[in-house]
Parts: sequence; structure tokens; C-alpha cells
Amino acid sequence: MEERLYDLIFIVRPDTPETDIDKLVTTIEHSIADKGAKIEKMEKWGRKRMAYRVKKLREGFYVYFALRSSNGDLIKELERRLRVNDAVIKYLTVRLDEDMKRKEKFNKKRERRAARRLRKNPPVPAPAPAPVPVAAPAASNPALPPAAVAAAAEAAAARTEAAAAVPAPAPAPATEPTKTA
Repeated sequence: MEERLYDLIFIVRPDTPETDIDKLVTTIEHSIADKGAKIEKMEKWGRKRMAYRVKKLREGFYVYFALRSSNGDLIKELERRLRVNDAVIKYLTVRLDEDMKRKEKFNKKRERRAARRLRKNPPVPAPAPAPVPVAAPAASNPALPPAAVAAAAEAAAARTEAAAAVPAPAPAPATEPTKTA
């Protein structure tokens, strides 16, 4: 069986001593280890105010576990232990790997659709900007030797010929004004 990822959060009564909370956490850790699962992360979030009353209490001590397991009976056992313990107010176990599978499947589908769109409508390359003819500054400078002036003139002529080879955009069709009577 494949390994699954779970989040387990439980809330303990706020008046429970820290030693009892530690005993409960070690009990959970041992039952996880006995079933062959791995604890990815364990955090004690501490005492927090709850959004609404639970068993006539406004606050609780939150504990969070992230674990990997291939054994489904582990979750049943953990929930049974939390249900039986009087100090635990509420608990929640969420299987996360289903969401990750769904997200991966959605991303693959999105990539296939994008590839299909590219095959139907290939991207059109943008037209190259027309080069701007530049006057040869060497011709107007009397201090340059005549060979440099001739080379600059040839380069300017080559640029002008290249610019002439690029087709000009087609003019927009002329529209005739319509007469209204």
C-alpha cells in the first residue's frame, strides 16, 4: 500500500497541567511508532483562544502532528485514543495526499491544454523594426583622412540598401465618406 500524509490537530483543556499534555503527546508518538508510521512534524502551538465555545470553554492548548503512514488502522487508533481521553476537547485528522494528487492531476491537464493551444495557434513572430538610416558623420568631418571618409560612405550605403530591402507596411485602405440624405 502507498504511503499517505496526514495532519492531526487536537485541542486539550486549558486547565490541564503541562506534564499531562506531555504524557498525552508521548502516548500518541508511541502509538504512531508502533504502527510503523513516521512523524514529519510535531508542534505545540500552545494556549489559544477558540473561535467559539467548545464544551463550555473559550481557550484550549493546541497540538499539531504531521505524519506519514501506509496503515489506515493507525488513524482509527489515534482517534480512539483522543476520543477516550478526557483532557482532549476536540480533534481533527485530515488526509493531505488526496489534495496533492488532485492538484497534480489538474496541473497536468492544464499543461496538456496549453500544449494543444500552441499546436493549433502557433505564436506569430513580431515584425522586426525598420532600421533608421543614419547619415555618415565622417563625411562632414574635414579632419579625417579620405580613406576613412570613403569607408564610412560605403557603410552608410550598405545600411540604406538593407533598409530598402525590408518591405514597407501596406497602407490602410481609403474609406469613402457616406452621404446621408
